[in-house]
Amino acid sequence: MANGGPVEHGYPHLETVRSAVTALYRRLSYDTVRTFSVSVAPADVAFCDTDDLHLGAQRVAREMVRHYRLPDARLIVGFREMTHAAHVELTAGPEYFVELNDRFRTHRRDIGAALAHEVAHVYLHRLGLSFPGTRDNEILTDTTATYLGAGWLLLDAFREDGASSQKLGYLTPEEFGYVLAKRSLAFAEDPSVWFTSAQAYTAYGKGMTLARRDEQQPPLTAAGWAGRRRYARDRRHAQDHRPPVVPTGARPDVPYSFTPDSHGPLRVSFPCPTCHQRIRVPVRGRVRARCGLCRTVLECDT
Repeated sequence: MANGGPVEHGYPHLETVRSAVTALYRRLSYDTVRTFSVSVAPADVAFCDTDDLHLGAQRVAREMVRHYRLPDARLIVGFREMTHAAHVELTAGPEYFVELNDRFRTHRRDIGAALAHEVAHVYLHRLGLSFPGTRDNEILTDTTATYLGAGWLLLDAFREDGASSQKLGYLTPEEFGYVLAKRSLAFAEDPSVWFTSAQAYTAYGKGMTLARRDEQQPPLTAAGWAGRRRYARDRRHAQDHRPPVVPTGARPDVPYSFTPDSHGPLRVSFPCPTCHQRIRVPVRGRVRARCGLCRTVLECDT
């Protein structure tokens, strides 16, 4: 939890975020992900200063349990002085003890954001889904909470001005905005109408710009002129050097790569703009491809 200190910006964890979205689709399946088409409603996690602290925290915790579809899980929420925003004890259940930073005693509007992250930990624990290392696993948790409809609260808890700052979670504000934009494009839901933080709205806009750019990379037909020209040059190079010594696209700025096929045409692989699983199609002009993981239909010009 950044509290008054510098807030990291940009996309330093972008590849891990994209891997987390892929892992979520692989573990849950397309049908299960679609059951989270409706986000947590602001009214369901509203918390005013006149509410009883402990009863209110338990009420919000129950709402998070309901949202993540963990009907047999019971959260017991307490408060103590700590460095991090919150901590959950991951046991066999059904009871889970969540400790929130004492700061939330007087910043109750952000209790929902803290619990969105901690209950996502419980959800992933029950799924048996994790990434190696604390950092990557926390990024997976933030991405899961956001993509499944509770993490907009984490971005809305980001506030920054000349005198102070606050941010919850491990993702940067722009990365939260990116995952929210991915969710918005997948579910046709606009979370920006719920933001109370002007900085959250800005970060969401930046994330949407990057998410849209994912949909405009060659060989997708929505790619711009410069991308199409670069793709044609790389394709020509791959066709003239079959088999290629180094697959074209092995550069960080190029999402696609060409691979030879001894029994057919040259093939190109590229990440699905929705779930980031790589798709492999023959190089033969206009092609319609369907991602087997998230079922997105893609119009390509290979």
